[in-house]
Amino acid sequence: MTQAPAPARTAAQEVAELCATLIRFATVNRGEGDAHPERPAAEYVAGLLDEVGAESVVVESEPGRASTLARVPGTDPSAPAFLIHGHLDVVPADAAEWTVHPFSGEVRDGCVWGRGAVDMKGTLAMTLAVVRQRLREGRRTRGDLVLAFLADEECTGRLGSYHVAREHREFFTGVTEAISESGGFSVTPHAADGSLPEKRIYPIATGERGTTWMRLTARGTAGHGSKPAPDNAVAELCHAVSRLAAHEWPVRLTPGVRALLDGLADALGTTIDHDRLDEEARRLGRVGRLFEGTIRNSLNPTRLDAGYKVNVVPGVATAQVDGRFLPGTKEEFLATVDRLLGPAVTREFINEDDAPSADPAGPTFAALAGALRAEDPAAHPVPYVMSGGTDAKAFHRIGIRTFGFAPLLLGPDLDYQGMFHGVDERVPVEGLRFGTRVLDRFLDTR
Repeated sequence: MTQAPAPARTAAQEVAELCATLIRFATVNRGEGDAHPERPAAEYVAGLLDEVGAESVVVESEPGRASTLARVPGTDPSAPAFLIHGHLDVVPADAAEWTVHPFSGEVRDGCVWGRGAVDMKGTLAMTLAVVRQRLREGRRTRGDLVLAFLADEECTGRLGSYHVAREHREFFTGVTEAISESGGFSVTPHAADGSLPEKRIYPIATGERGTTWMRLTARGTAGHGSKPAPDNAVAELCHAVSRLAAHEWPVRLTPGVRALLDGLADALGTTIDHDRLDEEARRLGRVGRLFEGTIRNSLNPTRLDAGYKVNVVPGVATAQVDGRFLPGTKEEFLATVDRLLGPAVTREFINEDDAPSADPAGPTFAALAGALRAEDPAAHPVPYVMSGGTDAKAFHRIGIRTFGFAPLLLGPDLDYQGMFHGVDERVPVEGLRFGTRVLDRFLDTR
């Protein structure tokens, strides 16, 4: 007697396992060419897509630095195509600092633990689970659905998103909008008395700050450490870096941040004083963290390099700094940097990207917000500007606007934003299951 095949699992049933398996691929990207190849993870993703008829290709920018691309035909050739993109690489993790091994993918206390659980293999798992279920059930989007699982986002994206946008442009024909990481997660506000109101904020990213990673160089006269050194390169560089670090950047309220503040005030039933935003961010706790990093430009020194021996004054000293600027402020930002550096220190870009944005008043934002409200009646979606950067910058260059939308329903005590690049990164299993339902609803609108 032939045994009937087991019924296919739903997206909600397989998403946690997919997340755990992706975490076990230690796709660590330290930057500057020091990375564990993404190829094994890319091939795993390709196999999952091929299994349900979504023909995929694995492309490489350099040996092992691989991305997986697929374009699933829709039901209406005249409908616009839509892109979902995410990255396969992760930042490093020191196992000695973690409660569980960061590449174990262990499920403990209702969460999937490991590096990338939040940033962003949990989101990739939701995408894969939903697409697999929809194709098994014969459900397709109206327009073509384009999928991109990318290398190198945790460095500059030059070996991932920028490479595929340039060298494999045919996959993105007709695409004008996309979703990816860093938005759609719930933030539970605490009332003044510490109680938890019956409402949850869901920030949907409609933009992000631009990026200027720079190398600073000071030059002087090399010599013996015991002799006078009036043009000491190390001293010149340190003075310049200190000026940069001490600079207080003025508040600049862009339209995207104003929309966020208005949305938060409406959802919380309060007023937010635009003249005291640093104090307001502290008052509002986790909700305040949604805007504290995007009300001004920023610049942080991150590396210093000089010399080779204590009694030798080096002729060259270098530093690296991470600069971020709000939309429309790039020229002002760079002029301020040059003034603070002074004539003795030069700068060059390591990575430079403009600030992309999407339309918070358009139908796609409304569809994203509607999918959240349908699954969580307490949801209050608001537009949100990210302080950091994503692969959205690469696709922005070819005319594709990305919304940050990785839907998760989270408990009020889980510090989700603190999980990014942090220790003991983890994502709730039920949150992932919620995300698959929301994502599936949203794709019904495409």
